[in-house]
Amino acid sequence: MSFCTLTTVLVVAGCSSTPVDPTTDWSPSKIYSEASDEREAGNFEKAIGLYEKLEGRAAGTPLAQQAQLDKAYTQYKGGEQAQALATIERFLRLHPASPALDYALYLKGLVNFNENLGLFGSLAQQDLSERDQKAAKESFESLREVVTRFPDSRYAPDARARMTYIVNSLAQYEVHVARYYFGRGAYLAAINRAQTAVSDYANTPAMEEALVILVRSYDALGMTQLRDDARRVLQTNFPKSSFLGGGGSGSGVSSPWWKLW
Repeated sequence: MSFCTLTTVLVVAGCSSTPVDPTTDWSPSKIYSEASDEREAGNFEKAIGLYEKLEGRAAGTPLAQQAQLDKAYTQYKGGEQAQALATIERFLRLHPASPALDYALYLKGLVNFNENLGLFGSLAQQDLSERDQKAAKESFESLREVVTRFPDSRYAPDARARMTYIVNSLAQYEVHVARYYFGRGAYLAAINRAQTAVSDYANTPAMEEALVILVRSYDALGMTQLRDDARRVLQTNFPKSSFLGGGGSGSGVSSPWWKLW
């Protein structure tokens, strides 16, 4: 084989190894359609790649904005919460007046909601005092922004429902931590967390147990006046509470009240 022939073969071989972009001749609408199909099929990585191509090809158009939001949703569905939040933050920064702003905020709340609101899935294996509720609170703030800024948005009803769930969950979290401390004899710490539940999350289902923890903790510390005050609040707000039986002092600390459940 001559030198020229060998050179030609090498050049051809080199060219043939260059990846071919099958989307080169696709229209933006076709790229969007294919990306959506890939996402529906569960091919999240491929769908994300197509949405990124569309962002570049349709830059400056509403379709590019839609591609960015769909990419964030696909990242979320693929379990990439951090990447999804980064994409949403970029969208909010670049398109503060977008007609899809309500959805962007709702999606941000949804990502944080699902990332951290399996709040009590592994309580037995985890030190309750170490749980971080930052994502839950950030979810609440995003959803609240949807409700306050876009009360007529199609996403507002679900945002309101999720806000209620978050508040109840955060209250229950404080009670779980208070219970954790109480069970270990850290009564002052238990009182602090129970008081947080009562003051910050009034009118939630967890308030009843928070008051019980206050009664039992004050009793254990011999703080009888505060114990009786907490008991009166419990009796006023929950007159039929099963925790009110067994005497006015709230005795029976050695028998955990949560075993009633």
